[in-house]
Amino acid sequence: MKFACLFAVKNIKCTRTFYEELFNLKVIDDFGRNIVFDCGLAFQQDFDWLTGISKNDMKNKENNCEIVFEEEHFDNFVCRLKLRNDITLLHDVVEHSWGQRVIRFYDVDNHLIEVGEQMKAVVERFQRDGLSLEETATKMEVTVDDVQRMLRG
Repeated sequence: MKFACLFAVKNIKCTRTFYEELFNLKVIDDFGRNIVFDCGLAFQQDFDWLTGISKNDMKNKENNCEIVFEEEHFDNFVCRLKLRNDITLLHDVVEHSWGQRVIRFYDVDNHLIEVGEQMKAVVERFQRDGLSLEETATKMEVTVDDVQRMLRG
């Protein structure tokens, strides 16, 4: 079975540009009102036409799910993100109790997006700070095996 996640959008061209520019995603299928990116993320313009749900019954801002990305070069991504004028931040960078830094914002169609640093980068940061594998595992509330798996990426 193949899995895909489809999000309704107002303007497919604007959405395509946003995700290509900000996340460097590549479109693998383009059906005019529907596109699918190489990561499996799909967007549909005219969702009301496709589903029969009226435009009046659709939400204006999604707060019950989020599109999640992990970024190898998190700090560089945050700098690029803050140069854009087509996003609304939910919050600036926060560090969760397990050490992962994330930022949340809304895309051009008000879908909630989380971008976090890759877990491998979190472990590497803890090691640079002098934490042992055991201390890192304790801080992240995982096993040493989990930490070693994260390091392998």
